Amino acid sequence: MPKKIRLGILGGGGESLIGILHRVASQINDNYEIVGAVFNPDHEVSLEFAKHIDIPTNRIYKDFETLIEEELKLPENERIQVCSVQTPNFLHYPMAKKLLDNGFHVICEKPMTMNLEEAKSLQDSHEKSGKVFALTHTYTGYPMVRQMREMIKAGALGKIHKVDARYYQGWINPIIHDKEQRSSVWRLDPTKAGISSCMGDIGVHAFNLVEYTTGLEVKSLLCDFNYLYDDNQMDVDGTVLIRMGEHVKGVIRGSQVATGEENGLAIRIYGQKGGFVWEQEKPNFLYFFEEGKPLQVYKPGHAYNSEFSLDGTKLPAGHPEGIFDSMANIYLGAARAIRGEAQNDGAYPTMRDGVRGMNFIEATVESHKNGNTWVNLD
Repeated sequence: MPKKIRLGILGGGGESLIGILHRVASQINDNYEIVGAVFNPDHEVSLEFAKHIDIPTNRIYKDFETLIEEELKLPENERIQVCSVQTPNFLHYPMAKKLLDNGFHVICEKPMTMNLEEAKSLQDSHEKSGKVFALTHTYTGYPMVRQMREMIKAGALGKIHKVDARYYQGWINPIIHDKEQRSSVWRLDPTKAGISSCMGDIGVHAFNLVEYTTGLEVKSLLCDFNYLYDDNQMDVDGTVLIRMGEHVKGVIRGSQVATGEENGLAIRIYGQKGGFVWEQEKPNFLYFFEEGKPLQVYKPGHAYNSEFSLDGTKLPAGHPEGIFDSMANIYLGAARAIRGEAQNDGAYPTMRDGVRGMNFIEATVESHKNGNTWVNLD
């Protein structure tokens, strides 16, 4: 198989943050070549954007259906192998399902679908397809998150008993207080964003990080949302109590109206022997507390780190790596999976993570609507 995997892109045109993040990440390890796309629902805009980023326009299609139809006419060794779905939430499921059903690998933005029913349907399509499906829970790609995961696996904390994860942003704060604006943003429109804004957009990242690092599953939860205004249908703030076992409990806190916050994802995990603290805005520092010992600080690129952490580190110690590198590690994991190469089981978030995420989101909404009651996850 040629080194470059043929990549198609759906969405992500113009000044889209997600678009530039995915495109740069796909190029970092020299595994992908963008060969086709639908960057925008307006074909002319899509063509102009392709010219702007210097991609040939002969496979810039007018819509998603045409991309599938025309690509399947090409010889297998020329057509798109994997498509990256970077569209608003309501398009994730129909696009990912049709791609899998037609024999394409998929890299998809989260949340994976609009609801749990769609997630389970997509899981069936994935199992039948035999293709790779990667979900871009970007923060799992950070070397220090991977280091934490490997150390917990090796027993560094002993028995875990407390988890505290939070994801605070402030970007919706100026919008939510303006009736016209809060009625026009797609992330606050349930027909486009799904049943949850805060937990569906950022809280699910914190949930995923909890399960990814600890290796434990959230068994049940209790949620309390804040909508701020009666005419707003979507949560913009929430607190979730979680139970991961009889004596393993914690909290997941999310807010899009945490005034002045930028991208405040952080996690604290405590066990009988020690604790970890990691913050996304300072991703190269992993703090390790051991009972009766001085604080230890782990940083990327050093030989003391795990093989998995070092595999996701591209620069020598002391050279900061960030969100592009983290996303690139997910693209690297997907590339290795497409080629059938062996790798760590945490190399990229999978279909299972997508289903778990939708289960979490629906459970938080159900818990709040039921009057803040405990809800079991499947």
